[in-house]
Amino acid sequence: MPRRDFDITLSDLHGKRAVVTGASDGMGLGIATRLAAAGAEVLLPVRNPRKGEAALATIRAAVPAAQVSLRSLDLSSLSSVTALGETLLAEDRPLHLLINNAGVMTPPDRQTTADGFELQFGTNHLGHFALVSHLLPLLRAGRARVTSQVSVAADRNAINWDDLNWERSYNGRRAYSQSKIALGLFGLELDRRSEAGGWGITSNISHPGVAPTNLLAARPEIGRDKDTLGVRLIRALSARGILLGTVRTAQLPALHAATSPDAKPGGLYGPSGPGHLGGPPAEQKLYSRLRSTDEARRVWSVSEELAKVSFPAG
Repeated sequence: MPRRDFDITLSDLHGKRAVVTGASDGMGLGIATRLAAAGAEVLLPVRNPRKGEAALATIRAAVPAAQVSLRSLDLSSLSSVTALGETLLAEDRPLHLLINNAGVMTPPDRQTTADGFELQFGTNHLGHFALVSHLLPLLRAGRARVTSQVSVAADRNAINWDDLNWERSYNGRRAYSQSKIALGLFGLELDRRSEAGGWGITSNISHPGVAPTNLLAARPEIGRDKDTLGVRLIRALSARGILLGTVRTAQLPALHAATSPDAKPGGLYGPSGPGHLGGPPAEQKLYSRLRSTDEARRVWSVSEELAKVSFPAG
C-alpha cells in the first residue's frame, strides 16, 4: 500500500506571476492554492464566473494573503483564447509560470468546439497551443516555465492522423488519448524550439496518475448526467489507499514540474508508485508515443494551421 502522507515543499514564489488553466475546481484549484501559498500571484482564467468566484473564496480562505484574480477563458473557443491573450498583453507584465492543466475527458457522444474541432482535441490541445502562442512575449519576458498536464492515456492509442476530428467514427477514449499525446508532443517540442531559437523559456510535461478527480464525474454540460463506473471504482480504491492517488497527491507532479529547480526541461513527471498510478512525484521515462521528434514537428505544424496562430521561426 503506498504512503498517503507525502508532500513536496515549494520554493519561494514571491514576485512570480503564474497562470493555471482549469483552476476553478478540483486538481487545478489545489494547484493554484499551493502556488498562492508559496507567494506567487496567481491568475485563474475561467469559463464560469460563478465557479471562479467560489474558487477565489476557497483560495483566500486557505491563504488569507493570497494574490489571486480571475480572467475569462473558454479553451474550446479560439476567439476566447485570443481575447485572454490580448488582455494579458495589455497588462504588459511578465509571466513566470504557466500550467496547462484544464481538460475535458470522454464525452459519451462526439461534440465539437466553437470552431468545429472535436471537443477533446480542440480544448485539451489546440486551446492550450493557441494560448501559449498568444502569451509567448510575456512568457519570454518572464523566462517562464511552461508545464503541460498530460495523462496516463497518452501512453496508449495514437494520433488519428486520417481523421483528427473523429468525424467518421468517434471513440471517446481514443480521442482523449489523442488530445493528450498531442499536448505532450507540443510541450516537448516547445522546449526544443525555445532552446534552438533562444526564446528563454523552458517547457516540460506532467501527469497526475490516477485519482478521483472530476474528469470522469457527472458533467451534464458534456452529456454525462451521472458519475461513470470508472470514477466510482477509482474513488473506492483511492479511499482504501490501493495503488491510486488522491486529489491532493495528484496535484504534486505538476507542482514539482512547474516549480522545482530539479525539474528538467523536456522531462515527464508523474507519480512514482507501481504503474505510475500513485505515489510521490518523480521523473519518469517518456511514453513511447511522445518520443518521436518527427511526430512532434507534425503536430506543431498542423496545430499552427488549425488554430491559425504562429510562433517565431527557428
